[in-house]
Amino acid sequence: MKLEILKHFEDIGERFLLDISELDGTDTKVAGIYCLFAPTELVRAAGAIPVSLCGKREKPIADAEETLPPNLCPLIKSSYGYAVTNTCPFFAESDFLIGETTCDGKKKMYEFLGRIKPLHLMHLPYSTTEPHAISFWRDEILRLGRFLEESTGQKIDRDHLRFQIRIHNRIRKLLERIARFQAAEHAPLSGLTMMTVMESKSFFVYPEKYLDMLGEFIAEMESVAASGFSPFEPDAPRVLLTGCPLGKGSEKVLRIIEESGGAVVCMENCTGVKGLDLLVDEEEKDPFLALARRYLQIPCSCTTPNIGRINLLDRLISQYRIDAVVDLTWHCCHTYNIESRVVGDFVEGREVPFLHVETNYSTSDVEQLRTRIEAFLEMAGCRSNVRFANSRLN
Repeated sequence: MKLEILKHFEDIGERFLLDISELDGTDTKVAGIYCLFAPTELVRAAGAIPVSLCGKREKPIADAEETLPPNLCPLIKSSYGYAVTNTCPFFAESDFLIGETTCDGKKKMYEFLGRIKPLHLMHLPYSTTEPHAISFWRDEILRLGRFLEESTGQKIDRDHLRFQIRIHNRIRKLLERIARFQAAEHAPLSGLTMMTVMESKSFFVYPEKYLDMLGEFIAEMESVAASGFSPFEPDAPRVLLTGCPLGKGSEKVLRIIEESGGAVVCMENCTGVKGLDLLVDEEEKDPFLALARRYLQIPCSCTTPNIGRINLLDRLISQYRIDAVVDLTWHCCHTYNIESRVVGDFVEGREVPFLHVETNYSTSDVEQLRTRIEAFLEMAGCRSNVRFANSRLN
């Protein structure tokens, strides 16, 4: 079943570029961002428009490796490759960049990016639970605010910032509502389609129009869900995909899972639901403190300990009635790779089958991955059918 509204999500990148082109000749600036830790509310309060520059394709990696070492995360190399070749239209439109010290590879790569365009680097506290972390992160957000004011020539008004906070909270609520359609017994969207919808949150110029688009999508989804339609077989194991971010160009593991008979009904990563349930406190008198509290709760593997990710997985496994968990790690992503053991111990403690996949953006290992994933899903499907039969007997 093809949703009419879905085409607006499929070409949202092109729409973003068209809307930006209509602002040529104005003072509007575009901020290229690389991570969920960049507070987009603050960017918009300064009159700029945020856009994601996270590299998700293999093509520019060879050019990046002329500067960066080959044994580096493909996401970092792809991001830099796009920049150094100027082959990403979103990078070309960006007037300045916002980076963050999420991992050693990225923060050193940003030193080279800063030679290409003006770049502001936000310094994350490694632990979000220490007493000083919140004040440190608030100071970093204030420092970003000063950079934004200098870059855009527009003063950040606190009332306008509060307005942007309310708008972005509404966006997160609607996106989470869309994601929750997949919790139904018959998930109405494929994981690949949901990925397309979720990626849209990084590519819109006008928040109000984007809210309208999300509302229209929900209205269509309610009809589809009521019909009981699902692109999956009734006995397909329900899979939660966690780990590193993915997207168009780096979706091979997601695609293989679904081609192998799995139903990816939830993605706990930066592309998926991570952060959607974290809202900024609209009643807090200090909006900068409210932003600091919200963004510091993002459960990323770059922080230690990362209890938030385990708590989120625990909730998602129950909400989406998960039969199997696949943890995707990109080569040389040390934080996610090491944390995979923690995640695996937890998931298996829940008596849910767990598979850790480590790969890169190339297609050279597709058939090897397919063999592993097919065997895993077959085992997960058998266990899921046993649980279903036992529940019928009880």
